[in-house]
Amino acid sequence: MIDEVRERARTYFEGVSPAHDWHHVRRVARLAETLAAEYDVDERVLFAGVWLHDIGRAREDRGEIEDHAEWGAVEAGEILRDLDADSDTVAAVQHCIRAHRYSNDVEPESREAELLCDADNLDALGAVGVARCFCYGGELGSPMHDPDLPPEEDDSTAGRTQFNHLHKKLLALPDRMYTDAGREIAAERGDYVAAFAERFEREARGEV
Repeated sequence: MIDEVRERARTYFEGVSPAHDWHHVRRVARLAETLAAEYDVDERVLFAGVWLHDIGRAREDRGEIEDHAEWGAVEAGEILRDLDADSDTVAAVQHCIRAHRYSNDVEPESREAELLCDADNLDALGAVGVARCFCYGGELGSPMHDPDLPPEEDDSTAGRTQFNHLHKKLLALPDRMYTDAGREIAAERGDYVAAFAERFEREARGEV
């Protein structure tokens, strides 16, 4: 079933932002595989959730829906039922998809949901996470950096510049990990982001 789910999911990623494209989903799958090796999980639920978690992203980016996780969970249910998944599996995968979104209030209630959250958040950390941050900001027309608006004076939730977003979201991700395996990887990737941010500020000031 998982191979069929993956192929169905892939069809939803035409014209998606490079920050949330099929390559992102594949990276999340590899991270989920690494994390899952430490736990006893239902791999059908976990990887169905992985492949389907962002199928609504393109619609949200186009302004057609408000919440790609909620829409994606409903759409995933249709896909899974069409593939003859049982109702418990459908419900478990839908919960994983609803819980993965950073900005909603759905807490993961299963190990599979925790692993999807951690894998998805890990792809927003480290070198890839920094690249995704500035890539997505460029698409939105968000300023890269404003020296007159340092992160500590930015009262917005997500950051009015991508540099501030890096501080407000990326550097907060290690504290949002749900598993020990996720925390271990997040700590190292978070250190990289912190070092990048420090160097960015030095270079922005014109320092050598």
